[in-house]
Amino acid sequence: MSQTKVEAPFIENNNYFKNLIINGDMQIWQRSTSAVTTTGDYVTVDRWKIAEDSDGSISSEQSALSVADQATTGCQNALLIKCTGADGTIGSGQSVQLLHSIEAQTLPANLGYGTSSAQDLTLSFWVKTTTKTGTFCVSFHKDDEAGSLTGYFIPIEYTVSSAGTWEYKTIVLSPTAGSTSLITSAPGAITRDNGLGLRVDFTLAMGSNYTGTNNTWASTVELATSNQVNFMDSTDNEFYLTGVQLELGSAATPLEKVPHYVQLQRCQRYYQQIPHTASASWQAYPLWGINANVMSTRLQLPVVMRTNPTGAFVGTRNTDFKAYYNGGYQTLTNEAVADTTDDAVRFDMYSSGAFAANDSGGLYINTTDGRITLTAEF
Repeated sequence: MSQTKVEAPFIENNNYFKNLIINGDMQIWQRSTSAVTTTGDYVTVDRWKIAEDSDGSISSEQSALSVADQATTGCQNALLIKCTGADGTIGSGQSVQLLHSIEAQTLPANLGYGTSSAQDLTLSFWVKTTTKTGTFCVSFHKDDEAGSLTGYFIPIEYTVSSAGTWEYKTIVLSPTAGSTSLITSAPGAITRDNGLGLRVDFTLAMGSNYTGTNNTWASTVELATSNQVNFMDSTDNEFYLTGVQLELGSAATPLEKVPHYVQLQRCQRYYQQIPHTASASWQAYPLWGINANVMSTRLQLPVVMRTNPTGAFVGTRNTDFKAYYNGGYQTLTNEAVADTTDDAVRFDMYSSGAFAANDSGGLYINTTDGRITLTAEF
């Protein structure tokens, strides 16, 4: 009897998870899909952090692609960055970037950094701008600096040729770029643990303090070249990014297609929120009375997080989230996410004598503005 081996649909030539960028196709947006103005944080799309330090301002939001753009890029969504406040002259110590941090133990075991066998990596992506063309930069930061290891940086230029047009770019990252031996020497190694191993930064504007030589590894912080355009010079400027892939080898291959539920689980290693989908009527878990002032519950997380997360209640106490006990909602005086581990957290709800020991109640989220966030990002 003949047998046929059936592979999962996202496994291509047994090279599953070849893309070291999580959510490079911009599928997952746990925090928000709407425009958020920020100077630096994870605010919209998962795994992509804004770092804005200029005299202007930017916003981040989801761009749902047209059928034609989906056919071009192979993606349904793009990350859209808008200049919402102009800065015509970037100061020497200022910068604007999009950051993607890669956990060290997710890097290929045969990457070989820190040895003469270090291998190439290839970055590929789709980019579009509305008005700004010219030289942009991507920088890579070999981040592991524990013990005898050293952090190294390399900026690499690419060109946006035409405004209003999706352009596909590929960049080969050589461990000996610029005829250097920093990555192939022992301090260039990366310890494969849950710390930060490699960071990929898309630069939009950069001050002279952080510019360096194109495609050359350096031990100083070099995040762009002096040719980098100033995206912040006009509020007409918009920057679209999607289909980002970083893979082992010196050639770009088609973007890896990861199912939505798998991509979500990968993102939840770094950020989770409860409820996952905003709801105006949601009960987390039954509460148990510790004493007259405290009721608690412990929640097992659906995905093990990178490290013990930092938790927070979001919203207004007694409005967006409430504690139900003894036939009604009780007035809360405080709340806390406590005793966190990488796979479980405890919620403590505080009152002024409204509860009772060894009695039960419930934690409710009462509006779409209320939620509990758990963060293990870099």
